[in-house]
Amino acid sequence: MKRLLIICSILFVAFSVRSQYNDNIIIEQILKSDTTSTGQRIVYPQVANAEVTMAKITFPPGSSTGWHKHDIPVFAYVMEGELTVELENGKTLQFKQGTSFAEVHDTWHNGKNNGTDNLVLIAIYMGEKGKALSKSKQ
Repeated sequence: MKRLLIICSILFVAFSVRSQYNDNIIIEQILKSDTTSTGQRIVYPQVANAEVTMAKITFPPGSSTGWHKHDIPVFAYVMEGELTVELENGKTLQFKQGTSFAEVHDTWHNGKNNGTDNLVLIAIYMGEKGKALSKSKQ
């Protein structure tokens, strides 16, 4: 009886989530992770005034972010082009069009467009109202 109740509860939740959207809506998971692109555990910031920022970032060919780091979780999706990320330890990561990732946390890095066309990212920053989204290396 208990097993039947559990199965019915799971089915109810599954159908409830699906019923929130019309049948013609396509839901594609683009990222599900509990670690960053280098294996760091994702930790939500404990802030008084949480604020989420979503940005479309366009890198012209040959451009870069400059060395910076985030002390907040940042997630990105590569819409066009290919992103090269240089890490402070000398390693390099590549993210091609259509991929998503959780950015490194509290680690100096430099994002670059080494291609001949624009690189376009959508980035989501889980920050705090009035605080910078990143720190630049001076």
